[in-house]
Amino acid sequence: MSRIHEAIKRAEQERAAGQSAHNVEAGVVERAAASSVIEAAGPLADFPSASGLQSELGSQPKKKASPEPLQFEEIWANCSRPQWKPDSDILVFSNTGSMRSGTEQFRTLRSRLDRMRDSQALQTILVSSAIPTEGKTVITANLAFAMVRQRGSRVLLIDADLRSPRAHALLGAPKSPGLADYLQKGASEFEVIQRGPEEGLCFVPAGNHVTHPSELISSDRMKQFLERVKPAFDWIIIDSPPALPVADASVLGRLCDGVLLVVRANSTPSVAAQKATKELRDTHILGVVLNTVEDTSEYGTYYAHESYGLLSSSKPQK
Repeated sequence: MSRIHEAIKRAEQERAAGQSAHNVEAGVVERAAASSVIEAAGPLADFPSASGLQSELGSQPKKKASPEPLQFEEIWANCSRPQWKPDSDILVFSNTGSMRSGTEQFRTLRSRLDRMRDSQALQTILVSSAIPTEGKTVITANLAFAMVRQRGSRVLLIDADLRSPRAHALLGAPKSPGLADYLQKGASEFEVIQRGPEEGLCFVPAGNHVTHPSELISSDRMKQFLERVKPAFDWIIIDSPPALPVADASVLGRLCDGVLLVVRANSTPSVAAQKATKELRDTHILGVVLNTVEDTSEYGTYYAHESYGLLSSSKPQK
């Protein structure tokens, strides 16, 4: 800047000596300023030509625009609409009265999760267990039905157990196309999301059988799917494989806001439950759902036997 200032000052002195104002304004100042700028920045040869600069910019990889989030109305209008035939023996809210065994426990579980929202972000919940046959899919499906019964609630149930999916069987819904087909880029979101019989309830089945479920679950496309559908739903409930046999639950849990661990009363070995919490140590464990509890309290006749337990703690002991 000082060199430019000196050039301008010199030009003014020359003008005072009688030089033409036109020459100073159009020539001396512009040449002096340009000379100073170029010299300060380096030789002109160091700058690429216009064509070279365009070629260089054109060779740079273009950033892909992130897909826009989906809205519920868009999903509801464009997703598939198969006829479901829910298993009324398993789904306690399916075409039954409100006093059926198990309904109150799921309402209580829903309420406790609602209260957790007062102190933490909680939208995507993974449901898993330590070992198979603990009832995690039954808990997942019933919890989704309980949540969607809140007025105006929008719930997405996802079967992410690509190894041994069962959610579609409980719902009486088609198994495919589903999550596996989307992750393999063979189907769109609208093709894999189904509308349920309850207003606001949607379901993504596991899809066709795949030989590499771990790679699909841990792919960026799984994360992309959740990011796309999150704005459309109040709750996203995900059923996963058991935590101990495979690492899928741990991978999925890191994509979710919290994890519910299902433990079967008088069945799950305590050692297995403790190992499962260690396997899920990098996730946010919300608590434990104790399944198939025999209620011996005075309300036993109301809840009946073999009902579902409640969220037993804010976080299980490791």
